[in-house]
Amino acid sequence: MLTGRGYTRVFNAAKFSSYQLPVVIHFMNVSLVTAVVLLAAFSIYLSRNRVSVEGFFDGVSHRGDVPGLWTLVLSQVTTWIFARSLLTAAILGFYYGIGGALAYTAYYLSFFTGAVIVDRIRFEHGFSNIQSYLKANFGQSGTVAYNFVIALRLLSEVFANLIVIGTLFGQEGSGLYLAAASTAAIVTLGYSMMGGLQASLKTDVFQMLFFLLLLVVLLVALFSNPLWSLGLVQTSAMPITDPGWVLLAVAFLQVLSYPMHDPVMMDRGFLADRKTTWQSFILAGFLSMSCIFGFSLLGIFAGIHAGEGEAMLDALSRLLGETPLLLLSLVLIVSAVSTLDSTLSSSAKLALRDMGIAAPTLANGRIAMAVFMVGGLGFLFLDVKELYAAVAISGTASMFLAPVILFCIIGGRKVSLWAFHVSFATAMSGAVLYYLETSGLGFMTAAFGVEHKYTKLLYICLTVMGVGCTAFALALKPVNEKAAA
Repeated sequence: MLTGRGYTRVFNAAKFSSYQLPVVIHFMNVSLVTAVVLLAAFSIYLSRNRVSVEGFFDGVSHRGDVPGLWTLVLSQVTTWIFARSLLTAAILGFYYGIGGALAYTAYYLSFFTGAVIVDRIRFEHGFSNIQSYLKANFGQSGTVAYNFVIALRLLSEVFANLIVIGTLFGQEGSGLYLAAASTAAIVTLGYSMMGGLQASLKTDVFQMLFFLLLLVVLLVALFSNPLWSLGLVQTSAMPITDPGWVLLAVAFLQVLSYPMHDPVMMDRGFLADRKTTWQSFILAGFLSMSCIFGFSLLGIFAGIHAGEGEAMLDALSRLLGETPLLLLSLVLIVSAVSTLDSTLSSSAKLALRDMGIAAPTLANGRIAMAVFMVGGLGFLFLDVKELYAAVAISGTASMFLAPVILFCIIGGRKVSLWAFHVSFATAMSGAVLYYLETSGLGFMTAAFGVEHKYTKLLYICLTVMGVGCTAFALALKPVNEKAAA
């Protein structure tokens, strides 16, 4: 198994697209191409019906019904288990064993903290979305800061999932790479524009059930392999100072604020009644954690049995055979497409309902979707990797919301506006510093002797959390005083 430095070299978050899949799972296989075509065709079929404005933005059915419990559960899970998440989980297991697997799984505790955030904002404080709550407490600057962060996240999610699809077809920048990403973009944009959130919820259910079937097949192939045993999980454990365990500590710090900066998750918290909403988050949390941890076991298995210098997917191909790897590539396609359509529906809601850029009509919603998709494709064609790095640092950027959650949303207190600005500036500075460090800046190594990127990230997160919470504690207003202005 490679060390943390080996992981950094092979799988740097800012350079993910350079990690190429083996030729055996490129989409030259006719059966796999056929499966993808059928998946796309059925998604379009589910989105074919006419949709109202309420259905497009709020996901209500043609009869005016709000989404049911299991529709919300499956939609939450499939939109959070996107293609890059699956590869990240497996690769962390490959290089860091059980510590890495648990670290990435811990990020899905966000469903539980997200449930608390939504419940407090919507049912205790009485607001219909995150932006209105922030505006009431922190004025226009609160909503501007929040919208800036989540707009970057939405755009980067489009970009990230298109990268994965392109990489499945060919080398970065090649004709096949760009053609695959463009085709996926056009098809997904097409059926998303037809039905908005209503279509996204329908396709999410189908795509999630298909994903679960494929994942079960992959895990059966793993557990039935004569080289597999539960003892491998214990064998993969590293010392407590290993980067995998350090990342687990980072996850526990970020998991409080992480869900609030994800509009796809938050949007689904404002659709159903209180009981259904609460149950959907809890069930989605358990299901998603099970899926992510199960997928990371593939990485642990490959890491234990990999040859010297052998890449994870090459090792899995050798250990499990070509068919499971073909299924794995299909899993990645399903998860990428399901995330793309949900991202587009959230993009339309953000631009029109939450930011008020234009009237929330069907035509404007479709235009907003197209703008976000073109933006993601544009960065893909320009080969700009900096925006994609925002996916990796978004957890750090979101930490400006941690003191908001602790002191205001949960604690019910009001603070002076300057504290919000201090928290936001600190989190943004930390996110930028982390990106620069992973790009080779080396400031923290020279100043503090810290070498591994996850250790640097832990120090940054502790600083961001400490500064933000201290500022809010100092800025607390008397209990009977009104919101900051």
